[in-house]
Amino acid sequence: MPKPDKTPRSDKSKQKGETPKKAPKLPPQSDVPTSYAEAQGNGGETHQTTGDPATTMTSQQGIPVSDGQNSLRAGPRGPTLLEDFQLREKIFHFDHERIPERVVHARGTGAHGVFELTDSLAEFTTADVLSKVGQQTETFVRFSTVAGRAGSFDLARDVRGFAVKLYTAQGNWDLVGNNIPVFFIQDSIKFPDLVHAVKEEPDRGFPQAQSAHDNFWDFASLMPEAWHMVMWQMSDRTIPRSYRTIEGFGVHSFRLINAEGKSTFVKFHWKPRQGLQSVVWNEAVKVNGADPDFHRRDLWEAIDSGDFPQWDLGVQLFDQATADALPFDHLDATKLIPEEDVPVRLIGTLTLNRNVDNFFAETEQVAFCTANVPPGIDFSDDPLLHGRNFSYLDTQLKRLGGPNFTHIPVNAPRCPVMHFQQDGHMAMINPKGRANYEPNSWGPEGGPRENPELGFKSFTADVESPKARLRSETFADHYSQARMFYLSQQPIEQKHLGDALVFELSKVTRVDIRARAVSHLRNIDDNLAATVANGLGMALPDPAKAAKPTLDLPTSDKLSILANGPDSFKGRKLGILLTDGSDGALLEALTGAVEAAGAVWEVIAPKIGGVVLDNGDAVAAKQKIDGGPSVLYDAVAVLPSAEGAALLAQDAAAKDFVSDAFAHCKFIGVGADAEPLFAAARIPPELDEGCLALGSGKDAKAFVVACAPLRFWPREATVDLDAMA
Repeated sequence: MPKPDKTPRSDKSKQKGETPKKAPKLPPQSDVPTSYAEAQGNGGETHQTTGDPATTMTSQQGIPVSDGQNSLRAGPRGPTLLEDFQLREKIFHFDHERIPERVVHARGTGAHGVFELTDSLAEFTTADVLSKVGQQTETFVRFSTVAGRAGSFDLARDVRGFAVKLYTAQGNWDLVGNNIPVFFIQDSIKFPDLVHAVKEEPDRGFPQAQSAHDNFWDFASLMPEAWHMVMWQMSDRTIPRSYRTIEGFGVHSFRLINAEGKSTFVKFHWKPRQGLQSVVWNEAVKVNGADPDFHRRDLWEAIDSGDFPQWDLGVQLFDQATADALPFDHLDATKLIPEEDVPVRLIGTLTLNRNVDNFFAETEQVAFCTANVPPGIDFSDDPLLHGRNFSYLDTQLKRLGGPNFTHIPVNAPRCPVMHFQQDGHMAMINPKGRANYEPNSWGPEGGPRENPELGFKSFTADVESPKARLRSETFADHYSQARMFYLSQQPIEQKHLGDALVFELSKVTRVDIRARAVSHLRNIDDNLAATVANGLGMALPDPAKAAKPTLDLPTSDKLSILANGPDSFKGRKLGILLTDGSDGALLEALTGAVEAAGAVWEVIAPKIGGVVLDNGDAVAAKQKIDGGPSVLYDAVAVLPSAEGAALLAQDAAAKDFVSDAFAHCKFIGVGADAEPLFAAARIPPELDEGCLALGSGKDAKAFVVACAPLRFWPREATVDLDAMA
């Protein structure tokens, strides 16, 4: 075993933060708001204006911009107008910024599956995929992070993409969602600004795949509409345990259209059968070092072993009268509809049952677009949705080289495809015959014809309003749902959210940006604002200017991970630390109990060659101790022999294995001879109820049952300074 490192360490106690010459300086002539009351528009959006021609924003053609916050719509709540050349140019240029990876959602993984309908919505929609009970529809799903590049790590604090392509009998349906039901912005014209702000800063090219820097928080602190999403982003939802344990949301309101042309609004939800699960922040940091492919590997191994992940598809159905009665506007993508107000109706099950054959051909080349909907599904007037419909096609043209990306197998519909489109880069299929236009007079040989009965029909809606760049006043309440989300969290989740805000804002170098961010928290919850201000060592600022007062909305248990977590250890992984001489009978009983619970286990040992147990059995190791830290496991069992424990007590990696498991509030199975290692790792001798004795095989089943909750959360108050305050 390696000997402890006795190299003396330099004394850095006299340093003050960082070297003075490295300290960031305020840019000269920068706009430093101090009142936190910048000019706001009709919907509470921030406007920064000028009367100086020299500093006037323009388009690429040099045309001055009067309003960069709102796209052109037919009335405050009306549809976005195609004539908005400023929106078109801004989105078009943004979509073409990266070659060849995705501008956002670059880091992802995918899998094939099947969707089976269990409850028909035929009374609401003509969509075949939602009408025939028992029908199975082939699917492809891509999970992703948003901010990082393709080579970034899996467990960044970030939104997770949850994009589902359903190859229906009426054409492809792309339900392109996230693991969070709301978004940062209300209007698609702001999407390039959002992504620019959260990406690495352009002058220095860092930080990568994280929002903990000046630019993001500068943007967020000037965008009151972002703060509901900020609450979700700072919660444990953005550091999930697995792609298998996240929810998925279509985010926007869509329409279902039935045979009579009647419209019903709908929001789509994917509910994981594995239950919601997350990691803790310190664990996420260490996982990214130990295995940057943690989520990719987990999904691949689950499917490869036959433990197929499943989600139930749910819908929230509501009519215009219900929408009008809500205390917010359902067309506002920064808002959700609480399930207590409009229950989620489960209508089918998605099962991922096949890994890809080639990552590039399928996961990288799959192309999603929110505008891909079959007849019977239509769009609401959500301005963010309209911009997405407009934007995605540009992205595919840029990334995949031309208009024929639907010829790539992963993108090809599974139903007949007939049209007069031809040629272009990489055309694999062209229409046969003489006619390549319509109408034509070539009769049966003239090719396909439009079908008024089966074809896609948009909902007939009256649109009569002055066209204007104007945000609806119904979009102006930016804090009520943020407060609802925060108060719906359990105490330990609220604590983690506060910790995350303190961590992120501590990476912001400009004091004024920190203060402006905390000023928004004053409108969400004063206790949270005080906690964050205290954690940053700053005075509590005045509340930010609110376009509308914050309402006390009812809380919702559906918004809490812990209230919707797993009820067993099924689908999770136990790490078992062994040495030569470990108890063979105990190992057999423990692994049997884990397998009976539907979970998996891995052996960690001093050498990858494995160990020899006390009964003479040789056991191979999956991980060497310094390559298999406890952060990779949902729970751990420490079962060394007496001699092995004494050796491990000298090893830094072994001590980290135990101390990290304890600090991360994991359930720990403690072997009879493990005490020297626990003592060396400075674990208190009086172990808590999350540390369960494994003296013999009869203890194994009880231990696995005890591991059902996500963590032993009472321990956090004893191992975290912020929790002790």
